[in-house]
Amino acid sequence: MNEQKKSGLSHLIHATRWSFAGFKATLKDESAFRQECFLFLVAIPLAIYWGETGLEKAVMIASVFLVLIVELLNTAVEAAIDRIGEERHSLSGKAKDAGSAAVMLSLINVIVVWGLILGRSD
Repeated sequence: MNEQKKSGLSHLIHATRWSFAGFKATLKDESAFRQECFLFLVAIPLAIYWGETGLEKAVMIASVFLVLIVELLNTAVEAAIDRIGEERHSLSGKAKDAGSAAVMLSLINVIVVWGLILGRSD
C-alpha cells in the first residue's frame, strides 16, 4: 500500500494494462459480454455500410459501444457485491437488478437508434 503514486506516462501505461486486464477478465467470465462483443463486431461494418452520413455511422457504432461500457460497469457492480458477501440481501439484489436494467436499456437504445436511422424515409 505504500507504493508511490505513478504519474505521467508511467500512470498511463499501468492504467492501460489494468484496463486490458479488466476487459480480458470480463470477456473470459461473462457470456453476455462475449455475445455483446460479437454484436459490436458485426454492427461496425453494418453501420459503415448502412449509415449514409458520418454522423449516422458514428451514432450507430456509439450505441452498440455503449452496451459494452454498461455491461463492463454492470460486471464491476456484481463483482463488488459478490466480494462483500454471498448471502442474500435486498440492497445487493437491488444493485444487481439496477445494473441489469441498465444493460437492458442500453440494448433498447441500440434498437431505437438503429430503427430510426434505418427506417428513415428521405
